[in-house]
Amino acid sequence: MITPAFDLSQDPDFLILSIRVPYTRTSEFDLYIDGTDFKFYAKPYFLRLTLPGRIVEDGREKAKFDIDKGLFTLHVPKETSGENFEGLQMLTSLLAPKGSRSAKPLVEDLGGEEDEEEEEEFDWQVEQEVYEKASEEELGPRHKYGFANQRSGVFARLQEELSDVIDLKNPEETSAAERRRARLQAEASAFSPDHYLADLFEDDEIKGLLKFKPWWTEPSRPTEQEAESAVSFTDDEKQQLRKFTNRSYLLDKASRRHAWLGLLDVLLAYCYEVRSTEGDHNVESPWTIRKLSGTLCWLETYSCLQEVLVSFGRRVLCYPLYRHFALVSAAVRDATKVLQSGRTGVLKCLLDVHRVFRENDPAYILNDLYITDYCIWIQRVKSKKVASLAEALRQASVQKKDLELELDELEHAATLVVEEEEEEESESDGSSEESEEDSTESDEGGGGGERAEASKDGPPQPQPPAHVSHVPQAPASAVLSEERSSADASPGCRQLIRELGERVAQELRISPDCSGAQASGRTSCGTLLEPSPPRNPLLIVQTQLDPTCVDYTN
Repeated sequence: MITPAFDLSQDPDFLILSIRVPYTRTSEFDLYIDGTDFKFYAKPYFLRLTLPGRIVEDGREKAKFDIDKGLFTLHVPKETSGENFEGLQMLTSLLAPKGSRSAKPLVEDLGGEEDEEEEEEFDWQVEQEVYEKASEEELGPRHKYGFANQRSGVFARLQEELSDVIDLKNPEETSAAERRRARLQAEASAFSPDHYLADLFEDDEIKGLLKFKPWWTEPSRPTEQEAESAVSFTDDEKQQLRKFTNRSYLLDKASRRHAWLGLLDVLLAYCYEVRSTEGDHNVESPWTIRKLSGTLCWLETYSCLQEVLVSFGRRVLCYPLYRHFALVSAAVRDATKVLQSGRTGVLKCLLDVHRVFRENDPAYILNDLYITDYCIWIQRVKSKKVASLAEALRQASVQKKDLELELDELEHAATLVVEEEEEEESESDGSSEESEEDSTESDEGGGGGERAEASKDGPPQPQPPAHVSHVPQAPASAVLSEERSSADASPGCRQLIRELGERVAQELRISPDCSGAQASGRTSCGTLLEPSPPRNPLLIVQTQLDPTCVDYTN
């Protein structure tokens, strides 16, 4: 027999079943309706469902068959009008009656869901000792792992794939405490301060990732029913749900705690991966999800919610491409939103993880160990358990100091270095600006007094160029102005004039009497000068070749 594709929906009075049965005859439909049991047969299709509410056959039922689409639609009256049937999207859990045997179940649950109703509420923050006592290690050479710590011996048969799936070397002979110590040592060795600081100070890409809005960030619904009904499954997801073998799990309190905390660990890793790829999975997605989850990568078992958050935070800052603490906080908020969307939201995420692992070799092994069982188990748990975990996660917090990677000290040291570099650059810029200002003032102020004095006693006098200003013994009247004399001269002439000026500056001597003679109208040789209008002293040149004073005043 073939189990057909089917969907369930409801209105206040009817349960609506849509069953896809192509290539069958309309005259061969058989229906069986009795309370929570529903059976449908149309050769070669057979469907048997255990419903979350009671239905009746009272003449109000309606059936329609679309031959072109091969779709059989049935409206069945509810026994209690207005009753809401929960979990209609949990297709796997509907496929077999409660208490029936499934193919190789891990634990047979003869009492069904009612047993879980008697559970006391978890205190998610209370730490518990796990697998620390020697008596537990003496029970057998193989230590357990997998969903709710229910498996063992798997990796003994898969030694070749072991290193490609998990980081733990010998899971069969490694206790939970030893796994944790090895995980912490590996994380401490993998942490890169340079990578962390680079993402901290150059965070443009990370800011873009933080702005991304996954599907679970839509406005939350006020009730659990509305939150769950707002999540829909694709055809591929529905097909996968129908392929799962329905089974029940009877877990003790410790096993249930491990299962819930392991589920949260997987959800956090998945939420980070979705945000880091902006919802578009790539070839690195299987690696990222399993690497960020201590449950999947180290077969870790956690005893409290804070342990999960610390482990996840450390791994985010040690392994993926983007290592920023803001992404840790964002993933925690995302996981809270997923849990607030109810079982359907959690199941949709798990189905996506299952698909990512299913398409990757050998990550599919993690489906057999964890994800498939989580996909089946979450459909049978009570909605209030999911809501309880969501509220505990919403109130929880993880800080940088909790990760024990000395992040605060590292950031403080890096900040001091950056500030020192900025101060050095500022001082360097300031000193260069002051140097430029001093140079400008020197150029503008040099000889300013002479020009001011000349403006009183006579016409303005041109000043010697800067490159000869270092010769103090030669007065301005004894130096040829390069600026004036070289204006129309060739490069060779300018060089000759420069050399001549230097020789004149070295050998020319002017006595105090000469200065007085000049003031009285005589040269140093006693030659009487005729009164004439003031001349530019830079136009008077005395040379070593002719010791007599030469007047070029025309």
